Amino acid sequence: MGGRIERKFTELDARGEAALIPFIVAGDPNPDATRALVRELEARGADLIELGVPFSDPAADGPANQRAIARGLASGASLAAILAMVSELRRETEIPIVLFGYFNPILHYGCERLCTDAARAGVDGLLVVDLPYEEAAELARPARTEGLDLIYLLAPTTPIDRARAIARSGSGFLYYVLVTGVTGARTALAADLEARVHELRTVTDLPIGVGFGISTPEQAAEVARFADAVVVGSALSLIIERAGASRELTSAVGELVGAMKQAMREARGRTAAAVESPSDG
Repeated sequence: MGGRIERKFTELDARGEAALIPFIVAGDPNPDATRALVRELEARGADLIELGVPFSDPAADGPANQRAIARGLASGASLAAILAMVSELRRETEIPIVLFGYFNPILHYGCERLCTDAARAGVDGLLVVDLPYEEAAELARPARTEGLDLIYLLAPTTPIDRARAIARSGSGFLYYVLVTGVTGARTALAADLEARVHELRTVTDLPIGVGFGISTPEQAAEVARFADAVVVGSALSLIIERAGASRELTSAVGELVGAMKQAMREARGRTAAAVESPSDG
């Protein structure tokens, strides 16, 4: 059966759970902290990890993630260094890892070389925020050859026919962006979010993850009722910014992720109970 990402979603589906996917910027605040955070995130219930690849012009990211990316760059988190980090992590964990970033560093590294090296290191997927699927052949071909999932973003403004075409080109899961614009914590979710996710299910069998703005356990639980995955990033970047390299860093990040996973499990449990015991009214 498929790679780590497919196996993880199959496992979660069998348990009736949605995946929790934390995003952290590699090297923020330093490489040792990133390695410790990956271990802590898995221990607290994370199902997949998105490792941000720092880039000097992160146009799709909001202020919190931009500052995290700047800290990652300052700590020397290059693509080569991140691949070495993943290779080290693979000695102790099988959690699926997705590299999340922009096309410029990949192009500079070389698409074929990147896919070969990433697969060898133990990376499972690539998510390139500024690479439309129509222009992705240079990366898609070697990714497919190396067994890497190429994960695409969908926006609220993406027409359903285009969503269908994107879904056919991607693998692993689809990442539905809550709102147009940049990343960042939001106080409320879009009113039509559930309907939009259900619409996307009519054009793909890929798992559907939702992110860009989820920041509380309550929001994570709400999305977990109907989506296959919940992605949280900016809220973690803010915690990392506040904690820095202090001893409280991993526990502070872990507490939020643990609370989110617990809330998501409870929400799925309530949803299942409601389906099994519908009201007589």
